[in-house]
Amino acid sequence: MTASERLINQLRLGPKAAVAVHDPSNMFYLTEGYTGEGLVYISEASRVIITDFRYTEQAERQAPDFRVEMIGKGRNHNKILAELVKAEAITELRVETNYLSVDDFEALRGAVGEEVSCVPLNKVLQQLRQIKTPNEIVVIRKACDITSEAFNAILPKIQPGMTEKELQIELDFTMLRLGADELAFDTIIASGENGSLCHAIPGSRTLKNGDMITMDFGAKVGGYCSDMTRTVALGQPSDEMRKVYETVLRAQSMCEDALMAGKTCSDIDKLARDYIDARGYAGRFGHGLGHSVGIDIHEDPRLSQTCNDILQAGHVVTVEPGIYLPGIGGVRIEDTCLVKENGCVPLTTADKQLIIL
Repeated sequence: MTASERLINQLRLGPKAAVAVHDPSNMFYLTEGYTGEGLVYISEASRVIITDFRYTEQAERQAPDFRVEMIGKGRNHNKILAELVKAEAITELRVETNYLSVDDFEALRGAVGEEVSCVPLNKVLQQLRQIKTPNEIVVIRKACDITSEAFNAILPKIQPGMTEKELQIELDFTMLRLGADELAFDTIIASGENGSLCHAIPGSRTLKNGDMITMDFGAKVGGYCSDMTRTVALGQPSDEMRKVYETVLRAQSMCEDALMAGKTCSDIDKLARDYIDARGYAGRFGHGLGHSVGIDIHEDPRLSQTCNDILQAGHVVTVEPGIYLPGIGGVRIEDTCLVKENGCVPLTTADKQLIIL
């Protein structure tokens, strides 16, 4: 079953209803490959990409099962959408009100006319995207393989005196050289005292002996992301940072052991949080335990204190506890994991034991 067929089934879309999709990630999912701009129109009768000259040939190549309509003078995206709606006598159009600006929504509604009811799509596509298909898992696994391999390749290049920015550039280039289409997100490098910054921006700080270095990075392959964090020591770390590392590693391992279909997201988060608190670091693990990964780097469901969703086989989620000590440093360890009926499979496979360079 194609993604567009899954959408039609999920919405029970009748002959008088259609969907207009503007979110690029949802467009990619529905077309199973289109990465350009414009919008996608789905009905029982039609599969259409509406775009401009820059992307028409690309759309034909990437989504051969879709008809491509090109905008032109006096015939913009909304005008073509209105033509399709009128030709098929559509009376209900589902739209991404969570994605469109107020002005864009009003322009769309004005184009299709008052006789067409514009109804929120309500993130139905994001819900469909939660359970990964076997083909999607293959691609995500490849992205994770590249990410893990890049970590192993970068270790010999980490030296005292290089800057965080230089390490980021080396790591990014390594992922691209190994086959990444692009980066899944901006790489985080946090060394020494900067390790307490969860989303540190790599800068001019030079790496020093005794530093813990947190590297949070991921490759994107075939439109799908990976996400992995490893923290290494450059020379011998302090006793305190060894304890921090051991605590985070134990919390991460406990959660991966517990991760499986049927578990509640918040319960998995609590497992890590309670352990870290009990080890004397209450309040120093301030973010959620993890998030789903797919076309976007952050998807639902989330492993967090506030998410009571039930995990299902086919979810791909990160497990990434951390401890952050202002003025001292921090540790985060993260895997991208595939949830299965009776457990999970870590798709990022680089060594998690403390590496001392």
